[in-house]
Amino acid sequence: MSTQQPPTPPLSLTERRKAATQLDIARAAAELFTEQGPDGTTAEEIAQRAGVALRTFYRYFRSKQDAVAPLLAAGADRWRDSLAAAPPGSTVPSALESSIAEALAGRDDAAAEGLRRTRVLLRAAAEDPALRAVWYRVNQESEEKLLPVVATLAGPTADPLEVRLAAAAATDAIRVALETWSQTDAPVTGPGSPSDLAVRCLRELMGGMGPLTPEA
Repeated sequence: MSTQQPPTPPLSLTERRKAATQLDIARAAAELFTEQGPDGTTAEEIAQRAGVALRTFYRYFRSKQDAVAPLLAAGADRWRDSLAAAPPGSTVPSALESSIAEALAGRDDAAAEGLRRTRVLLRAAAEDPALRAVWYRVNQESEEKLLPVVATLAGPTADPLEVRLAAAAATDAIRVALETWSQTDAPVTGPGSPSDLAVRCLRELMGGMGPLTPEA
């Protein structure tokens, strides 16, 4: 039995334009938060930096903190795609570990810059309850999207409770790793990096679980 999920239908032109606009606004918000902090940044400034009208900003986002959600969620989206492509017969723990290690590896300039930007945002979130709420919401949504991917990997006879626990463990492993790393000056790669910490967290959280091996 193949464990791979059917491909996601391609986005329409309108959906691609909407996603691009959201990402432009998110990057502008992240830049301004880095330069002057969330408290010193207004929605008007974010809209101006992104080159959109203020009404366009509020069409996509409820608040200035909410504007960075696409950046915080982007890595999780790529990670789930990688996990869904795990080789047939992979156990859930091994597939999760390898995909998490790869997703947080920071192997190229773009990936490394994304991790550094996340560090800045998480440091700001420690002092900004609204931004912290966005981070927690992004993680909750990521866990919900992860459930069907893990269920497909585990196979139809897997215990639904163990599937849910695996999805929660993987999501929390990444969350805790990024939060811990963001409060240090550890590098993007190597000991103490997001990838290193996330794999350690995953092993601890899933230590008492079975292999969740797909059926043949």
